[in-house]
Amino acid sequence: MSPELIGFSFIILGILLMISKWIRVTIPFLQNVLIPSSIIAGLLGLLLGPEVLGLLDIELFEEGGLFPEGMITVWESLPELLISIIFASLFLGSSIPSFKKMWNIAGPQITFSHFISWGQYVIGGVLATFLLVPLFNLNPAVGALLEISFVGGHGTAAGLSSTFSAVDFEEGRDLAIGLATVGVLSGVFIGMILINWGARKGKTKILKSPDDISKEQKKGLIKMEDQDDAPAGHKTTRSEVIETFTVHFAYIGIAIALGYLILEGLILVEEALWSDTIELFVNMPLFPLAMIGAVIVQLTLDKTTKEPILDPGLVKRIQGFALDLLIVSAIATLSLTVIGDYLLPFLFMSIAAISWTVFSFLFIAPKMMPDYWFERGIGDLGQGLGMSAAGLLLINLVDPKNDSPAKEGFSYKQLLLDIFVGGGIVTAASVPLIVAVGPVVFLIIAFVVMIGWLLLGLLYFGKKRAHK
Repeated sequence: MSPELIGFSFIILGILLMISKWIRVTIPFLQNVLIPSSIIAGLLGLLLGPEVLGLLDIELFEEGGLFPEGMITVWESLPELLISIIFASLFLGSSIPSFKKMWNIAGPQITFSHFISWGQYVIGGVLATFLLVPLFNLNPAVGALLEISFVGGHGTAAGLSSTFSAVDFEEGRDLAIGLATVGVLSGVFIGMILINWGARKGKTKILKSPDDISKEQKKGLIKMEDQDDAPAGHKTTRSEVIETFTVHFAYIGIAIALGYLILEGLILVEEALWSDTIELFVNMPLFPLAMIGAVIVQLTLDKTTKEPILDPGLVKRIQGFALDLLIVSAIATLSLTVIGDYLLPFLFMSIAAISWTVFSFLFIAPKMMPDYWFERGIGDLGQGLGMSAAGLLLINLVDPKNDSPAKEGFSYKQLLLDIFVGGGIVTAASVPLIVAVGPVVFLIIAFVVMIGWLLLGLLYFGKKRAHK
């Protein structure tokens, strides 16, 4: 594959993103439902590619559509690389707080998010055991797709491609990305419906009316007078020595390298001790361990440096750039044929995951959260249906000035959520684990863990709410 084709593949992704941004700014409906530009760009790429336009015999290349086969191949390879960058960026740039501080501020959100995540494993396990495997002959690992796709999002779904292949579940990649797309779209649609309902019914403590959401928030733009408040990043090194962006990218690379060493070490331990009975780490992707690498890097910097070397704003810009490219490339290379072949299971899983997450928000969150249940819970709903960015977006709409603990709690929550589920170690290990121990055993484990988080939320944090 020529370097020119690889470079041109990135250029086309950029063009798709820019077109989608102007589409979003121009069409009020897309603004009102807050569809991310990267989703629009991915759907546009899918529409113009071999899966849609190619089927209509409208094509510039033999493979069909407006994109050559080599470009599609480049796009298909991007998610597994970009997801490691995204997860390695999660905890770089900000000092990691003590467990006590995180628990005091984010405890209710940690508990509620784990309840949603493990509940999706339970719902997925029930569907797999009694419907999807016996009636549709799907791989038992299908029971993990709800949590992988809805809580994990596009990055996790695409990043697990090699894991799906390793357990002979190649169709899992397309089903997971398709479910993740449904999740993000339903997350912003349902989130906006619930925000409108909550504001009108007095469920929100800060947002008094849906009309208080500014036009700039809906368009995704920043007023000129406010732009200085959101710098791309602060310089932490002198550019004549090394560019600040380069330093940040290098530390992300170090975090990924540490994750790789950890993974290789775990594989060696597995091969020496139990690989004859179960293979878990050999099928585990790199990205959750890149997150562990990032924690090690940040803790080391906290202990050894006096001046801040990493700026969290710049780290987030790198992470956001990688996430946008990942979503576009993942959706643009989605196989609609696979989804069509498994349309009924796809619909069953979509409806089940959405119903579970909305039910949890409406009926469990008010009983778990000691205060600001709507503002806290709406972020977990957004993440439970789509991704963390969707959760933050919904929190910013109901609490734009951070008058509640929702946004701070959401940020702290990520360390004790993403390291396990939502793309963490449990998420990455769930597919090979289901294959190794069987879907019923995994379902029982998930059910016990889910009930544990439910009882913790109701009996500990729920009592705090009752005493207020």
